[in-house]
Amino acid sequence: MDVQAELARQSVKRTAGLIDGDRRRHRRVQVALSGRFMRSNHDEHACTIKDLSVGGASLVTTVAPDLGERIIGYFDHIGGLDGKVVRLTSDGFAFQYKVSDHKHDKLVAQMTWLINREAYPDEAGRRHERVGTKGRKTTLQLNEGIVLDVELLDVSVSGASVGTSARPAIGEQVAVGKVPAIVRRHHAQGLGIQFLSTLANDVLLKTFP
Repeated sequence: MDVQAELARQSVKRTAGLIDGDRRRHRRVQVALSGRFMRSNHDEHACTIKDLSVGGASLVTTVAPDLGERIIGYFDHIGGLDGKVVRLTSDGFAFQYKVSDHKHDKLVAQMTWLINREAYPDEAGRRHERVGTKGRKTTLQLNEGIVLDVELLDVSVSGASVGTSARPAIGEQVAVGKVPAIVRRHHAQGLGIQFLSTLANDVLLKTFP
């Protein structure tokens, strides 16, 4: 059995379980993500997400907004979320948000990565030998449907490094060529990408000839 592929399948199953109903409708993932939020009066404040789901999040902050107040937050690895305050806590508040189908899928992919990032350290994508491909071209498809021409710096059955000035969020789901993947890191020349499942060698050769 391909251990990495099985781990990827199990992580997706675990994350799918996060979006099925407990009493809060969505199960929460414990995280620690820095960010900022803007109140309805346009004042901005620092905060940290302490738990997250596809429908809401709890923030740690020294500022207490009003119940029902609209806030707009921007958070590391997650990006922007627009919602309203539903509960005040001893160290901050919780807010709920509704997201599009596109943003929902993006959050699930990002939460999958967040759950597993300790199991996949920065060099996890290099468990398989990389083949240098500098000078060869491929495409990078972003979640917004934008397709970029990028340089394929190196590639293995589990991931690739691409040269580009684009900086999609770490944890964002993308496609390299036509291979679904997740952005794992930023580097000086571009991005380190992990494929969602390990490719067979013959598939790798056909996909990136």
